[in-house]
Amino acid sequence: MGDFGAVDWRTFEKFLLEQGCVFKRMKGDHRVYAKPGSKRPIVVPQYDPLPPFIILNNLRVLGVAKEELLMFLGR
Repeated sequence: MGDFGAVDWRTFEKFLLEQGCVFKRMKGDHRVYAKPGSKRPIVVPQYDPLPPFIILNNLRVLGVAKEELLMFLGR
């Protein structure tokens, strides 16, 4: 499912910012990002590590292949 292993939310946030996402707001322990042209917000809980299904769902919303995340992580 997730070939990327453990990824904390701070690392995933850096990836999102590199992809052109903008931090919009925080509600509880969930950070919400927007990307111009995207129909849905990207929601990232502050979990360490993030469960793979959350990462994969957010990659799908962004329209980004998981290989791009793997290259960002250096794996």
